Formats: sequence, structure tokens, C-alpha cells
Amino acid sequence: MSSLEREIEQTRARLGDTLDQLFHRANPKTIISREITTIRSHFVAGDGSPRTDNILKVGGGVAGVIVLLVVIRRITR
Repeated sequence: MSSLEREIEQTRARLGDTLDQLFHRANPKTIISREITTIRSHFVAGDGSPRTDNILKVGGGVAGVIVLLVVIRRITR
């Protein structure tokens, strides 16, 4: 086998590996799993304890939006 043929085979192998990685990263289950891990890391520390600062921030934001919607609804009636 000539050096050119070996080089072509190596390039094909690398391209196949790259495509496999891309298919894995673009798989919807992989994307969902990655996003769940990211979201969970915002609310749970590495040792498994809850990160109350972030939980309270989100809870406060949700409560604020609910209060805002109630106020707007009462004003428009």
C-alpha cells in the first residue's frame, strides 16, 4: 500500500470518528441529558447539597412575576 493510500485510509478513519462524535453530540437524548446536568448543577452543589442561594433567586423571580401578573390583571379590570 502506498503512502498516499495509507494517508487516505487514516483520513477516512478520522473523518468517521469525527462524524460519530457529531452524531452523538447532536442526538436529542444527549442534548437533553447535557442540559439537565447543567440546570441541576445550578441548584445542587457537587456534594449533593442544595444551593439555596440560587433556589431562592429563582423562587423570588417566579413570585415577582406572579405578583406582577396579578397587579396587571387587577388594573385592567
